[in-house]
Amino acid sequence: MEPERLRASLAATSPPNSESESEQESPRVAEVQLHMEAEDGKLLLYLPAPSETTLEWADLLKEVKKQLEAGERFWPPNTLVELVTGDRLLDHRQLQLIVNALGAAKLHLTRIHTKRRQTAVAAATSGYSIEQQAHILPMAQSTIAQFTLDNEKKDSAPLYLQTTLRSGAEIRHPGTVVIMGDLNPGSSIVADGDILVWGRLRGITHAGASGNEQSQIMALQMEPTQLRIADWVARAPESPPDQFYPEVAYIASDGIQIARAADFSKNMIQP
Repeated sequence: MEPERLRASLAATSPPNSESESEQESPRVAEVQLHMEAEDGKLLLYLPAPSETTLEWADLLKEVKKQLEAGERFWPPNTLVELVTGDRLLDHRQLQLIVNALGAAKLHLTRIHTKRRQTAVAAATSGYSIEQQAHILPMAQSTIAQFTLDNEKKDSAPLYLQTTLRSGAEIRHPGTVVIMGDLNPGSSIVADGDILVWGRLRGITHAGASGNEQSQIMALQMEPTQLRIADWVARAPESPPDQFYPEVAYIASDGIQIARAADFSKNMIQP
């Protein structure tokens, strides 16, 4: 096994029932692999989607634990792990079971890459960074389909999270992100659409990350470390205001401007 590229395979094909059956040329259905790779000092753990494996969740979890135990000698303690779940739906309980398995192998989960909105919500509310994009795929899993246009359109729907993002947490989403809670210093949101924080915005936000200068950032209390819209960047003033109001950040002719939400709305509806 190569220490720089750890790969663990699951093969759940049944043996032939007879000698004549083994000689048939019909292809045997092989499962997509449970896959682990070392990359830039971290581990990527890929879980096959339910449509790509016959294993039930309990058996898949056993295989995860088995492969972690087998490869434990190849990574130092407290190695960071990013979990790539694709189309697999994970709830809070299942996510915690994986966290426990990683912890037993002295590994630390930091980020979840997923195509499923429910998994993103479970991960974010558990305090993990999430990314709802599919650009990270194992080289060995060429059978996994890339995002289609339909999937991209579906994933551009808003992501709603009822949580407070703690320091170190990062949310990446190819659409609008709505946070019902605070964005603490050291946390960040990167969205291709708008960003709405129904609370205190004290971290970093990047709206219109794909280049959309019409995107906006809104918060009940705007105290950002940094604001970005498309390619424009703005920092918070050195002195906070005496009183906070709901505000909107948007791009004007001279860069990013911040206006009270009430005034912004009035200007928007003027003929």
